[in-house]
Amino acid sequence: MSAAVDDGGLPPDLHRPAYGVATLADVLPSVAATLGAPVARGDLPADPLGLAAALHGARRVAVLLVDGLGADLVRAHAGLAPTLAALTSPAGDLQAPCPSTTPVSLTTIGTGLPPGSHGVLGFVTEVPGEGRTLNHTQWADDPDPADWQARPTVFERVAADGVAVTAVGPWAYAGSGLTAAAYRGADYTGAVGPGDLTALMRSALDAGPRALVYGYMAELDLTGHVRGVDSPSWRGQLTLVDRVVEQLVDGLPDDAALLVTADHGMLDVSAHTRLDLDDEPDLADGVRLLAGEPRARYVHTEPGAEADVLDRWRGVLGDRAWVVGREEAVASGIFGPVDDALAARIGDVVALARGSWVLVSSRLEPGPSRLAAYHGSLTATELAIPLLAARGRALG
Repeated sequence: MSAAVDDGGLPPDLHRPAYGVATLADVLPSVAATLGAPVARGDLPADPLGLAAALHGARRVAVLLVDGLGADLVRAHAGLAPTLAALTSPAGDLQAPCPSTTPVSLTTIGTGLPPGSHGVLGFVTEVPGEGRTLNHTQWADDPDPADWQARPTVFERVAADGVAVTAVGPWAYAGSGLTAAAYRGADYTGAVGPGDLTALMRSALDAGPRALVYGYMAELDLTGHVRGVDSPSWRGQLTLVDRVVEQLVDGLPDDAALLVTADHGMLDVSAHTRLDLDDEPDLADGVRLLAGEPRARYVHTEPGAEADVLDRWRGVLGDRAWVVGREEAVASGIFGPVDDALAARIGDVVALARGSWVLVSSRLEPGPSRLAAYHGSLTATELAIPLLAARGRALG
């Protein structure tokens, strides 16, 4: 028996991101409006989150994105993060894009667009016509970032309006393909640690009478993946994140505001909800290439095999995943509007994990198959991300 579905064709435990209303894509457009440099996004409102009113008078805005800081996790560990817990929430929880994974989210916040428009559509995707995959976290300059992600970023558009724009992130990511695709137009400054990131962000806020400063912290996500989100290691890392936020709040100029958000949530996965695709030989029949990640799989098929592969994957996975063909996935709206030229980056078959299931491949991906916690699908915990705010003294 098939599970009940909502109006987008999704089972009830998975959710379509509300692009243009309250997602990660809406953060920087609302910041741009706050700074008096609104960016057009078709028919969408210039300030969907209402930040111009909430941060009235702000001439400098810092946005800190903490990788893996899901809204549910913030609430569950408020005692470990008193600074975060004390911040206001000007627009409530936001939603991550689909798939709920870092490269997709970073490009979504940078462009102000859903994945179907900017084209970074997964952690690992096929490069159409070349029979190879692109891991977006290991991307250098092939394909050319300007071609692979050709849309202008919010950073570019705000900088053209005279706003001083800086992005601060890990030193190792300077000049990477993902940095170029997501942060194009910002002056990227590499940080060598959390203390350095704090100092660099505070310094960049003084770069001009109007300033947009974006910062990215990666360590909480990695700790969660390796140790689990209910581990002592993860809790210890959260306290360090809270300390960074405290330092940023304490150093805010009077006319500045700080926003703290995330790219996705995360959930622990037990041995009982791991399906190793390599142990299911029927799933390999007709498959040309496997992409995506354990909770958001893209299956590229041999010519003419799509229908058979779709049937087999549905039969084997059952209620462990929502399994659909590319056209149905696109029509559901989970990626936002999908440009025709970008659709082939999505698998012929899409499998989004339900519950706490993961679809690992121990031979193809030995490292990712052994993690303690994951994200990538469309459960409420993976999608819900915070938007927290602090304001300088002159803003009240």
